[in-house]
Amino acid sequence: MAFEVPPLPYDYNALEPYIDTQTMQLHHDKHHAAYVNNLNTAVNNTDFASKNVDDILRHINDVPQNIRTAVQNNAGGHSNHSMFWAIMKPNGGGEPTGALASAIQQTFGSFDQFKAAFNDAGAKRFGSGWTWLVLDQSGKLSVISTANQDSPLMNGYFPVMGNDVWEHAYYLKYQNRRPEYLAAWWNVVNWDEIARRYQQGGGH
Repeated sequence: MAFEVPPLPYDYNALEPYIDTQTMQLHHDKHHAAYVNNLNTAVNNTDFASKNVDDILRHINDVPQNIRTAVQNNAGGHSNHSMFWAIMKPNGGGEPTGALASAIQQTFGSFDQFKAAFNDAGAKRFGSGWTWLVLDQSGKLSVISTANQDSPLMNGYFPVMGNDVWEHAYYLKYQNRRPEYLAAWWNVVNWDEIARRYQQGGGH
Protein backbone atom coordinates (compact mmCIF):
# COMPACT_ATOMS: atom_id res chain seq x y z
CA MET A 1 0.00 0.00 0.00
CA ALA A 2 1.60 3.26 -1.13
CA PHE A 3 1.94 6.15 1.30
CA GLU A 4 -0.73 8.83 0.81
CA VAL A 5 -1.20 12.47 1.76
CA PRO A 6 -3.92 12.64 4.43
CA PRO A 7 -6.78 15.01 3.55
CA LEU A 8 -6.80 18.34 5.35
CA PRO A 9 -9.26 18.16 8.28
CA TYR A 10 -10.59 21.66 7.38
CA ASP A 11 -10.89 23.92 4.33
CA TYR A 12 -7.84 25.62 2.81
CA ASN A 13 -9.12 29.00 3.99
CA ALA A 14 -10.05 27.81 7.50
CA LEU A 15 -6.89 29.14 9.16
CA GLU A 16 -7.17 32.66 7.76
CA PRO A 17 -6.00 35.29 8.60
CA TYR A 18 -3.09 33.56 10.35
CA ILE A 19 -2.22 31.15 7.54
CA ASP A 20 -3.39 32.21 4.10
CA THR A 21 -5.39 30.04 1.71
CA GLN A 22 -2.75 29.92 -1.04
CA THR A 23 -0.05 28.79 1.39
CA MET A 24 -2.29 25.98 2.65
CA GLN A 25 -3.05 24.83 -0.90
CA LEU A 26 0.59 24.80 -1.99
CA HIS A 27 1.88 23.42 1.30
CA HIS A 28 -0.57 20.51 1.48
CA ASP A 29 -1.21 19.70 -2.19
CA LYS A 30 2.28 20.32 -3.58
CA HIS A 31 4.97 20.19 -0.87
CA HIS A 32 3.48 17.35 1.19
CA ALA A 33 2.52 15.46 -1.96
CA ALA A 34 6.11 15.72 -3.23
CA TYR A 35 7.44 14.12 -0.03
CA VAL A 36 4.95 11.29 -0.36
CA ASN A 37 5.72 10.72 -4.05
CA ASN A 38 9.47 10.75 -3.41
CA LEU A 39 9.07 8.39 -0.44
CA ASN A 40 7.02 5.95 -2.51
CA THR A 41 9.68 6.04 -5.24
CA ALA A 42 12.52 5.48 -2.75
CA VAL A 43 10.93 2.47 -1.02
CA ASN A 44 9.36 0.89 -4.12
CA ASN A 45 9.97 -2.87 -4.17
CA THR A 46 11.36 -2.89 -0.62
CA ASP A 47 9.90 -4.12 2.67
CA PHE A 48 9.71 -0.49 3.83
CA ALA A 49 6.86 0.20 1.42
CA SER A 50 4.44 -1.56 3.78
CA LYS A 51 5.79 -0.21 7.08
CA ASN A 52 4.37 2.60 9.23
CA VAL A 53 6.15 5.85 8.38
CA ASP A 54 6.93 6.65 12.02
CA ASP A 55 8.39 3.18 12.56
CA ILE A 56 10.66 3.69 9.54
CA LEU A 57 11.95 6.91 11.12
CA ARG A 58 12.46 5.29 14.52
CA HIS A 59 14.70 2.71 12.83
CA ILE A 60 16.22 4.92 10.14
CA ASN A 61 19.60 3.16 10.42
CA ASP A 62 17.96 -0.08 9.25
CA VAL A 63 17.20 1.56 5.90
CA PRO A 64 19.77 0.60 3.24
CA GLN A 65 22.39 3.28 2.80
CA ASN A 66 21.67 3.83 -0.89
CA ILE A 67 18.13 5.05 -0.12
CA ARG A 68 18.56 6.23 3.48
CA THR A 69 18.93 9.97 2.76
CA ALA A 70 15.90 9.99 0.46
CA VAL A 71 13.85 8.08 3.03
CA GLN A 72 15.01 10.28 5.93
CA ASN A 73 14.06 13.47 4.06
CA ASN A 74 10.78 12.27 2.58
CA ALA A 75 9.49 10.00 5.35
CA GLY A 76 10.34 12.87 7.71
CA GLY A 77 8.46 15.31 5.49
CA HIS A 78 5.44 12.99 5.36
CA SER A 79 5.37 12.30 9.10
CA ASN A 80 6.03 15.91 10.12
CA HIS A 81 3.34 17.33 7.85
CA SER A 82 0.76 14.67 8.75
CA MET A 83 1.15 15.79 12.37
CA PHE A 84 1.17 19.48 11.38
CA TRP A 85 -2.25 19.49 9.67
CA ALA A 86 -3.80 17.62 12.61
CA ILE A 87 -2.50 19.95 15.34
CA MET A 88 -4.11 23.01 13.76
CA LYS A 89 -7.75 23.99 13.54
CA PRO A 90 -9.91 27.05 12.91
CA ASN A 91 -10.72 29.00 16.09
CA GLY A 92 -7.82 27.28 17.81
CA GLY A 93 -5.40 28.80 20.25
CA GLY A 94 -5.80 29.50 23.92
CA GLU A 95 -3.89 27.33 26.35
CA PRO A 96 -3.73 23.61 27.06
CA THR A 97 -5.51 22.12 30.05
CA GLY A 98 -5.12 19.00 32.16
CA ALA A 99 -1.99 16.84 32.30
CA LEU A 100 -0.28 18.58 29.38
CA ALA A 101 -0.76 22.02 30.95
CA SER A 102 0.66 20.76 34.26
CA ALA A 103 3.67 19.18 32.55
CA ILE A 104 4.39 22.37 30.60
CA GLN A 105 4.19 24.43 33.78
CA GLN A 106 6.47 22.03 35.66
CA THR A 107 9.03 21.89 32.86
CA PHE A 108 9.12 25.50 31.70
CA GLY A 109 7.80 27.46 34.69
CA SER A 110 4.75 28.81 32.85
CA PHE A 111 2.90 28.51 29.56
CA ASP A 112 4.30 31.88 28.44
CA GLN A 113 7.86 30.73 29.13
CA PHE A 114 7.20 27.58 27.09
CA LYS A 115 5.83 29.66 24.21
CA ALA A 116 8.88 31.91 24.32
CA ALA A 117 11.24 28.90 24.26
CA PHE A 118 9.32 27.26 21.39
CA ASN A 119 9.24 30.46 19.32
CA ASP A 120 12.91 31.15 20.07
CA ALA A 121 13.94 27.69 18.86
CA GLY A 122 11.96 28.28 15.67
CA ALA A 123 13.35 31.77 15.08
CA LYS A 124 16.95 30.63 15.63
CA ARG A 125 16.75 27.50 13.45
CA PHE A 126 19.16 28.40 10.65
CA GLY A 127 17.76 27.71 7.20
CA SER A 128 14.87 25.27 6.97
CA GLY A 129 13.55 23.08 9.74
CA TRP A 130 11.08 22.65 12.59
CA THR A 131 10.65 23.67 16.21
CA TRP A 132 9.25 20.97 18.49
CA LEU A 133 7.82 20.12 21.87
CA VAL A 134 8.97 16.53 22.42
CA LEU A 135 8.79 13.78 25.02
CA ASP A 136 11.86 11.73 25.81
CA GLN A 137 11.66 8.06 26.74
CA SER A 138 11.31 8.89 30.43
CA GLY A 139 8.25 11.07 29.71
CA LYS A 140 10.04 14.41 30.16
CA LEU A 141 9.18 17.37 27.94
CA SER A 142 11.70 19.56 26.13
CA VAL A 143 11.86 22.04 23.26
CA ILE A 144 14.21 21.17 20.40
CA SER A 145 14.59 22.13 16.76
CA THR A 146 15.57 19.96 13.82
CA ALA A 147 17.03 20.71 10.40
CA ASN A 148 15.20 20.20 7.13
CA GLN A 149 12.60 17.40 7.50
CA ASP A 150 14.49 15.49 10.20
CA SER A 151 12.04 13.88 12.60
CA PRO A 152 12.54 13.81 16.39
CA LEU A 153 11.61 10.11 16.12
CA MET A 154 15.06 9.42 14.66
CA ASN A 155 16.64 10.48 17.97
CA GLY A 156 14.28 8.64 20.30
CA TYR A 157 11.95 11.59 20.96
CA PHE A 158 8.18 11.63 20.47
CA PRO A 159 6.93 14.79 18.72
CA VAL A 160 4.03 16.18 20.76
CA MET A 161 3.73 19.29 18.57
CA GLY A 162 5.84 21.05 16.01
CA ASN A 163 5.79 24.14 13.84
CA ASP A 164 7.19 24.21 10.32
CA VAL A 165 9.72 27.02 9.80
CA TRP A 166 10.55 26.25 6.17
CA GLU A 167 9.98 29.39 4.11
CA HIS A 168 7.25 27.61 2.13
CA ALA A 169 5.17 27.50 5.35
CA TYR A 170 4.97 31.27 5.72
CA TYR A 171 6.71 33.29 2.99
CA LEU A 172 3.68 34.24 0.88
CA LYS A 173 2.11 36.04 3.85
CA TYR A 174 4.98 36.91 6.18
CA GLN A 175 7.97 37.10 3.78
CA ASN A 176 11.14 37.22 5.91
CA ARG A 177 9.26 37.89 9.17
CA ARG A 178 9.52 34.40 10.64
CA PRO A 179 9.02 35.58 14.27
CA GLU A 180 5.71 37.20 13.24
CA TYR A 181 4.53 33.90 11.74
CA LEU A 182 5.65 32.00 14.85
CA ALA A 183 3.66 34.39 17.06
CA ALA A 184 0.53 34.25 14.86
CA TRP A 185 0.58 30.44 14.64
CA TRP A 186 -0.58 30.04 18.25
CA ASN A 187 -4.03 31.25 17.13
CA VAL A 188 -4.62 28.04 15.15
CA VAL A 189 -3.19 25.49 17.59
CA ASN A 190 -5.46 22.51 18.29
CA TRP A 191 -4.77 21.71 21.97
CA ASP A 192 -7.17 18.75 22.02
CA GLU A 193 -5.09 16.93 19.40
CA ILE A 194 -1.82 17.95 21.05
CA ALA A 195 -3.04 16.64 24.42
CA ARG A 196 -3.97 13.37 22.70
CA ARG A 197 -0.47 13.15 21.22
CA TYR A 198 1.04 13.89 24.64
CA GLN A 199 -0.77 10.88 26.09
CA GLN A 200 0.05 8.74 23.04
CA GLY A 201 3.74 9.57 23.51
CA GLY A 202 3.70 8.43 27.11
CA GLY A 203 3.05 11.73 28.89
CA HIS A 204 0.93 11.53 32.02
